[in-house]
Amino acid sequence: MSSARATTSSPSATAATTSDRTRQVTVLVGAAVAIAGAAFGSGAFGGQAIQDAAGGALAADATPVAPDGPAFSIWSVIYLGLAVFAVYQAVPRQATDPRLRSVSWWVLVSMLLNAAWIGVVQTGVLPLSVVVIGVLVAVLAVILVRLVRTPPTSGVQSVVLDGTVGLYLGWASVATLANVAAALTDAGVGAMGLGATAWGVLVVAAGAVLAVAYALFAARRPVVAIAIGLAMAWGLGWIAYGRANGPLVDGTVAIAAGIAAGIALLAPVLTTLRARRG
Repeated sequence: MSSARATTSSPSATAATTSDRTRQVTVLVGAAVAIAGAAFGSGAFGGQAIQDAAGGALAADATPVAPDGPAFSIWSVIYLGLAVFAVYQAVPRQATDPRLRSVSWWVLVSMLLNAAWIGVVQTGVLPLSVVVIGVLVAVLAVILVRLVRTPPTSGVQSVVLDGTVGLYLGWASVATLANVAAALTDAGVGAMGLGATAWGVLVVAAGAVLAVAYALFAARRPVVAIAIGLAMAWGLGWIAYGRANGPLVDGTVAIAAGIAAGIALLAPVLTTLRARRG
């Protein structure tokens, strides 16, 4: 009797509520709209590419910490993951999953913020774009905290939710650094008196520090930790490639970004292995 009572009262065994169904449908529809809008704003379906918006302030050669063009192809993987997540969370049996209840609204908000960021960049108001992408990273950080607090309920959920959020957060973090540099350059502040090379090294070093912080915090959730590291290594690696090849060549920044990419890639592997042994 006691075990039956415990099973009935567990969160995963509770009946789906109207709120659950509303959440599932809203996230599914909202995700479709946000992803379509973001894809168009990024240059798909005839839209203007981000690299060409705002007078080219976010182009691959606009600042010493701008990732080279191919780096942005990661969005295709992130959008695919978000689309799969939207469908996954809408499956009837997922309605009462406590983890999905905890993060689904936040994931939708992140998608809407991403679409809003693209819209702001297209208008050329770069200071506002920094605010929007900063809020986006903060929202993704909230999701990360909630994912770390509770284990995934299945391997599929780990890949679809943790993997996607990890890639999203990792790339958005690198994009934030590049966005700040672009906004400062566009405002005429540029290297802030340090010189372009020193400023570039400091920015990519900040990326490495942030990657280590993520790896330490998410060590108990290998999928999300490694996904963050992969995305950050991808972004930092393309910064290194861009500075090693024309037109904006800076060998010092290229080396620093390459080292930072290696740190981003290695840190979550070491922290997750350490957490597993502990």
